[in-house]
Amino acid sequence: MPRAFIIVLDSFGIGGAPDATDYGDEGAATLGHIAEACFAGAGDRDGLRAGPLRLPNMEHLGLGLAARGATGTLPAGFDPDPLLEGLCAHAVETSQGKDTPSGHWEIAGVPVRFDWGYFPDTEPAFPPELTEAIIREGKLPGILGNKHESGTVVIEQFGEESVRTGKPICYTSADSVLQIAAHEAHFGLERLYDLCVIVRRLVDPYRIGRVIARPFLGETAADFERTGNRKDYAVQPPEPTLLDRLKDAGREVIAIGKIDDIFAHCGTTQIVKAHGNEALFAETLSAADSAPDGSLTFANLVDFDQLFGHRRDVPGYADALERFDRTLPQLQARLKAGDMVVITADHGNDPTWKGTDHTREQVPVLIFGPSVEPRFAGRRDTFTDIGETVAEHLGLEPGRYGKSFLKA
Repeated sequence: MPRAFIIVLDSFGIGGAPDATDYGDEGAATLGHIAEACFAGAGDRDGLRAGPLRLPNMEHLGLGLAARGATGTLPAGFDPDPLLEGLCAHAVETSQGKDTPSGHWEIAGVPVRFDWGYFPDTEPAFPPELTEAIIREGKLPGILGNKHESGTVVIEQFGEESVRTGKPICYTSADSVLQIAAHEAHFGLERLYDLCVIVRRLVDPYRIGRVIARPFLGETAADFERTGNRKDYAVQPPEPTLLDRLKDAGREVIAIGKIDDIFAHCGTTQIVKAHGNEALFAETLSAADSAPDGSLTFANLVDFDQLFGHRRDVPGYADALERFDRTLPQLQARLKAGDMVVITADHGNDPTWKGTDHTREQVPVLIFGPSVEPRFAGRRDTFTDIGETVAEHLGLEPGRYGKSFLKA
């Protein structure tokens, strides 16, 4: 029985979303702008990387062709006619918003048809009654932040006061999210998780997609650092996803990284946590060695988004892409007859774009495996086509949305 692996390169958009103007993102192109910056020397960093963006393995899987299909332009330095070794396409998101849950749910066959709630870019950002409820039910002396801001910036701004007063830092962004940063030791990690459970319930009437625990360590603003104990508290998908369908069919669904949190613990049978792209990919390799027949392994590599997209770090993003590309042959070598791998993304986060938020973009769909026929499958009008392609590969009945493109 065949196996499937979905690897989400978190935020690795390739530009060209038809409705990007509606989100203020017309012209955003994560891959294209990184490649352009690297080709011009703006992606160089001493001791890290230099020169044009080099992603030979993903190029042979059709990454450049997918980007050209989405934007009409080949990324700088890419081969216009690579020897194609995989099935490739570019996909358009139909869900509302440009956040992590909607992108992942649509990949797994369930588009988001409702509007998420958002907090305004004002100070304070949260309604007074919500703030009062958080303080009261969380038994807190107060909260800090209460605005739109980058997570690393709010810790630098308020971390010392949070440690001194016991007040957690609550903040948001252009995404449908309420994030809570607190010191792992001084505030307590379990206490932070318990607080997020309370806040998850309190923000449900506001249709907020996620509450995220953002623990940090260190003693001063100079050495505060977020830890790998982040935890997402998401609302449940509105309908059964590909994960639920597989679990109900008696299959194993192995969630690596934040996948289990994104799907609100629905449809997964094994949960694997790790910190950082390298560790997460190592766990994916382990799954390729041990996952049973008929299983789905679903991994999210978060560093692209968390460390480099939001921080607008072009050299860091480029280096992370090149590191991932160099490791791909290790996964290819572990595949068994009948296995299939899908590399895709959930949204964009162009590190050359204004602000620090996600960007509304199309995503690459790169599919490979011993029996996958190489070809360019063009534009897919919904991410749900990805889930239906995996469903067909694993022998499931078709779902309600999307269409498989495994066969021409």
